[in-house]
Amino acid sequence: MRVVVFVKATADSEAGAMPSLELVEAMGRYNELLIEAGIMKGGDGLQPSSFGKRVLFDGDSRTVTDGPFAETKEIVAGYWLWEVKDMDEALAWVKRCPNPMPTKSEIEIRPVIDFEETFAPVLTPETRALHESNREKLGDQ
Repeated sequence: MRVVVFVKATADSEAGAMPSLELVEAMGRYNELLIEAGIMKGGDGLQPSSFGKRVLFDGDSRTVTDGPFAETKEIVAGYWLWEVKDMDEALAWVKRCPNPMPTKSEIEIRPVIDFEETFAPVLTPETRALHESNREKLGDQ
């Protein structure tokens, strides 16, 4: 199963505060373990929300809001994409993670939707072929 692991932002990360060298090294070693175990498929840190934009969709209307965004606890500061056997394995790996922030922090684990399983009731042969073609182009088979 694939999961996305979100590192939640803190006031420090939103202010653009740099982590300590020790934390950067610890996270590098942790990522190395994930890669060697075949778990980590991608991931990165994100710029503070002051660099971001949000787009509100309402029918055909689009409203753009510039960051920063108010609720720090709802902002993602970084992410990983992992391939694990189940949620228990993902949780075990998260528990091994160094605290990703110099202060109290939070990590969220979310399963990625299994496209075929979730959308099977509404797929036509044409939409299935379109999505299969897109996955092949991405190398995600």
